[in-house]
Amino acid sequence: MAKKAVATLREGQMDGRAYTKVIKMVKSPKTGAYVFEEKMVLNEAVKDYFKN
Repeated sequence: MAKKAVATLREGQMDGRAYTKVIKMVKSPKTGAYVFEEKMVLNEAVKDYFKN
């Protein structure tokens, strides 16, 4: 029964899988230390996010 319940959850909308959590290391202008910037980005826009 557990397998069937898990399978029905995956058949739903794919809205949650259309996004990826990206983490970028950015140098802080104030202190010069590195800060991690986290953001949810569409799967198609991941490469563009890291280019900037």
